[in-house]
Amino acid sequence: MLAPPPFMLTTGPVTAYPAVLNAMARPAVYDGHHAFQHFYRSVVGKLQAALRLSSLPLILQGDALLGLEAAAASLIGRKDVVLNLVSGVYGKGYAGWARRYASEVIELAVPFDEAIDPERVREALAARPDISIITVCHHDTPSGTLNPLAEIGRLGRAHGAYVIADAVSSFGSLDVYPEEAAIDIFVTSAAKCLGATPGLSLLAVSERAWERIKANPDAPRASFLSLLDWELAAEAGRAFPVTPSLAEIHGLDAALDLYLREGPERVWARHARTAAAARAGLKALGLQLWPAREAIAAPSATVFRLPEGIADIRLRDTLLERYGVMLSLGRGETAGKVLRIGHMGPAAEPMLAVTAVAALGGALNQLGRQADAGTGVNAALAILSQASSNHADSNGSSREVAHADPA
Repeated sequence: MLAPPPFMLTTGPVTAYPAVLNAMARPAVYDGHHAFQHFYRSVVGKLQAALRLSSLPLILQGDALLGLEAAAASLIGRKDVVLNLVSGVYGKGYAGWARRYASEVIELAVPFDEAIDPERVREALAARPDISIITVCHHDTPSGTLNPLAEIGRLGRAHGAYVIADAVSSFGSLDVYPEEAAIDIFVTSAAKCLGATPGLSLLAVSERAWERIKANPDAPRASFLSLLDWELAAEAGRAFPVTPSLAEIHGLDAALDLYLREGPERVWARHARTAAAARAGLKALGLQLWPAREAIAAPSATVFRLPEGIADIRLRDTLLERYGVMLSLGRGETAGKVLRIGHMGPAAEPMLAVTAVAALGGALNQLGRQADAGTGVNAALAILSQASSNHADSNGSSREVAHADPA
């Protein structure tokens, strides 16, 4: 049996909370029984509260890529012009789905260590009044950067366009909500900042988006990609279109309980403090962050450039074998250039940032690169000491730290 590393600080999958794993061991119940259907509606209600929605969210039975592809298939029609905002690997990849359904896909791209400038979005919309759909990745984990989702959403709404947002690795780590950010389809995951396991897509769909989907003759129906089928399943007394993922729904139930009980502001502050400590420690070790500016770095991941002459796999394996710390490699355009520390869910604990910094200092020395691990650890601890008063005040300065996105 493969033993998990003592410190799994990856960008996904993440370590699930113990309460989530315990909940997943609950007995399986026939999904057609009224007791399970009542339980399922209660989970939908908790998700609605977590997302601060005025309408019911959807829970699709597959990990987040299912939700992202279903959003494209359902909302985009054959006459649509799509503006795809590209600041990283996942933003770039969404164009493939958009092109299956749209008349035309326009890309607005920035280097993968940058964030989208809302002014450029405004200019693109002015230049092409026929743009009807905007697609954007909020936090692109291979880059660790964060886009200004609310500004983009409001620009899209003012233009009359519909906005699809990939918030898979951002929701639950900072102050962002689909209705406040004017997002029409907001896709997130149970398996990132909520600290559950892979297997579910969580979606918020605006009323105007539902109207458009229902009027779209090409929107999937009686399909695994059908949002319409799962809209019916979210309503009381309706049958599920496929057998639901029972264990994952129990796990999501526990994850939502943890999130709502701790309180969103405190969860955001915990993610922000962990990220700030990690970044201070990395910089003290002489490492360079991948994002061009720390202001655009997401609180749910810290991505840093590899020192010259050190291979990514060698550094990752040294961290794991010597210190029991597992980090993520880069992906796509950042592969071979970076390593990534995840601060999501259970990994968003400030002392785990100190652990990562200490291990990196040791691993770099093992590989012949001089690094003062003590200096790095002290820099990380200094951030935690400064932030302790912020952490206690969930409505004050801690919210400002966590509020990296204009949303």
